[in-house]
Parts: sequence; structure tokens; C-alpha cells
Amino acid sequence: MRVLLDTHIYLWWLLDSRRMPDSAAEVIADPSTIVYVSAASLWEASIKSALGRLDLDGIDLIDELGRNGFDELGVSASHGWSAGRLPAHHRDPFDRVLVAQARHEQLLLVTDDDVLARYGVPILGH
Repeated sequence: MRVLLDTHIYLWWLLDSRRMPDSAAEVIADPSTIVYVSAASLWEASIKSALGRLDLDGIDLIDELGRNGFDELGVSASHGWSAGRLPAHHRDPFDRVLVAQARHEQLLLVTDDDVLARYGVPILGH
């Protein structure tokens, strides 16, 4: 299975948060799962951290990719173009990029955001 983690799922995984859905934790922990984290998620987290809206508690999100065996997924021109052309179900540009990436790369999007399911992309959530 190949999955793309939404930003909050990546953070919950790193922080061992009780908010992490059991189904998501099981899939991420499965050694046969290929886990991707988008560059857009790191961008989103760094912006929120710089604004004081997210305390990363000293966690280096880039280093944690390797420590957890996760793969980085860069944002391509086609991802950006597709994200901009999505219906306005969700206004968050980072989430829209994740939806576009999941579609283009045929990935299961792991999220706790039910609104993203309205895009018709396969979702694993709560």
C-alpha cells in the first residue's frame, strides 16, 4: 500500500498523539506500507511554527522523514496546476495540493479531515 500523510497525521505520528486514528497508525506502522510526506506539509508546518501557531518541540521534520522510513514527495508543476483547478470544497491550499498529489500519484490520503473526501480521492481516516 502507498499512502500520503496529511500534515496533521504526520505531526500526530511524530508526537505519538492520542488523536491519531488507530486505523491510520496501523497502516503507517505496517512495514509493507510506503509512506509519503509532501513537501507542502513541511512548508505548512514551518509557516505555522514561524507564526507561533505550532510548537514543534524541537522536532526536525526533515530528519524525521528518514528516521521513520518515510519518503518525501515533491510538489510538481502538474500537482500545483491540478490543485488550483479543484472545486472550492476546501479553501486550504496545502490540503488542495495533497489532494492533487494523491490523485496524480495514486496514493491513499491519510487524513482526519472529512471534507477532503468530497474530492473523490481515496481517504483513510478515522
